Amino acid sequence: SGHEEQDKNPFAEYMWMENEEDFNRQVEEELQEQEFLDRCFQEMLEEEEQDWFIPARDLPQGMAQLQQQLHGLAVGDGSDDILSKSNLNPDAKEFVPGVKY
Repeated sequence: SGHEEQDKNPFAEYMWMENEEDFNRQVEEELQEQEFLDRCFQEMLEEEEQDWFIPARDLPQGMAQLQQQLHGLAVGDGSDDILSKSNLNPDAKEFVPGVKY
């Protein structure tokens, strides 16, 4: 019976090659489309980046240095000290502007 199947179409296992050129063309078009979309997305990001405010680039040099100095400043660790000296009532209701208690 296996011999009869071969007689029906001796090239059955190679039939996928019939549309190989169409398949290759379709894959190539998809790759080109993806490459085009990637380029468009990259251009969009570059345009957005130009609109962003980047201090090192957009501020005068002296301002950029000043900003770096400000960036280096940190809030002191004395915050615990402030809390220990506070005379606020921790059980008080939360303040809501415009609401009278």
